[in-house]
Amino acid sequence: MKTVFHIAFGIHLLSILGVLALLVVSYKKSPRALNPGVLHSAATALVAGVVMVGTWSAAHENEINHMKVGVKFLIVLTILVIGYNSLRTKVFTQKTFALMLGLTVTNILLAYLW
Repeated sequence: MKTVFHIAFGIHLLSILGVLALLVVSYKKSPRALNPGVLHSAATALVAGVVMVGTWSAAHENEINHMKVGVKFLIVLTILVIGYNSLRTKVFTQKTFALMLGLTVTNILLAYLW
């Protein structure tokens, strides 16, 4: 189970970095449009996070911080909802971009600092 946890952890890290990189790359595009890869990366990060939570007890001796997991889950879920809404309406405004980028950076900082 430790191997499954570490594989899921690597996939989770790459997925969140993929969200960040794709958002930064889409900033300069004209007309601004949300890259569908952002949503694929966020969904992959969400699934990998759920796998990490499920295998935590087999890979670690200490208890998992459920509050941290819940907050990070809600942040990624919010990114997905905003992203799907932006794709459906075909509008990707500066506010939407800033909100998604802010949520992604907040998610990274929570993982590192909490």
